[in-house]
Amino acid sequence: MPLPQLNVYRHDRKTRTLITLAGEIDLETVPLMHAALERCLRDGVRTIDVDLASVTFCDCSGLNAFIEAFLTSTTAGRTLRLHYPPPLLTRMVDLTGCDFVLMGLPAVPGPAPLQAPHSSVLDPLPMTRSETVHRLGPAVSDGVL
Repeated sequence: MPLPQLNVYRHDRKTRTLITLAGEIDLETVPLMHAALERCLRDGVRTIDVDLASVTFCDCSGLNAFIEAFLTSTTAGRTLRLHYPPPLLTRMVDLTGCDFVLMGLPAVPGPAPLQAPHSSVLDPLPMTRSETVHRLGPAVSDGVL
């Protein structure tokens, strides 16, 4: 069985983290994404920014995982923000009325994030030598890291 097609990159900056997802978010890859978001909360991260510009597909299991992560982080007094959601995810959010997950951030359909890398939607996280950069994934078929 082939490995799920999702890569998760984590860039830490004190109590703020940028999670960059690349590939497909579906039933097979959601456990990897969910584990990365949970790990951020366990590590005491206060703000989690999730860059979805390189996500090529996201199904309803991905939306459910984002809703759960949003509710968990909000309950814990933390912030989870999704940036540059793919058009299919934006459409699902509109259809289900779960726009609170995007926290009012504008969707950037198609390749716009590549054309406007200095968008004010996602504040850059300056990196220093003392910061941690993790590369997680791809996951094995049962979702274990």
